[in-house]
Amino acid sequence: MSDYDMGPGNGPRSPAEDKDRTTAIIIYVLYLVGFAAGITAVVGVAMAHSKATHDPVWRTHFDYQVRTFWLGLATIIVGGILSLVLIGYLILAWWALWTVIRVVKGLMLAINNEPVDDPQTMLW
Repeated sequence: MSDYDMGPGNGPRSPAEDKDRTTAIIIYVLYLVGFAAGITAVVGVAMAHSKATHDPVWRTHFDYQVRTFWLGLATIIVGGILSLVLIGYLILAWWALWTVIRVVKGLMLAINNEPVDDPQTMLW
């Protein structure tokens, strides 16, 4: 069994779990808005880091969000440095596509009260 094994039923079962769902959705939206105003992504990752939940469904989302932010930041740094030799622009384009796919996937799963299958994945 993994740390993310789900019990029976994936829907909100308590006000605390419903609050976790709302928080997860807000963080995904902050990440999307972060494309225009980067500070919202920082607020989102701070919220995800600070969210302590014992519900395995929502823990998968918060872990996935934290991983999305930090892998994305690393990619932006590498892409920014390598943009001096032009290849960085392809890396930054990859980061934008990767981020949108991860955020939309996570948002759709959160809306449907479903866990992220593998929150530790580097892809989607």
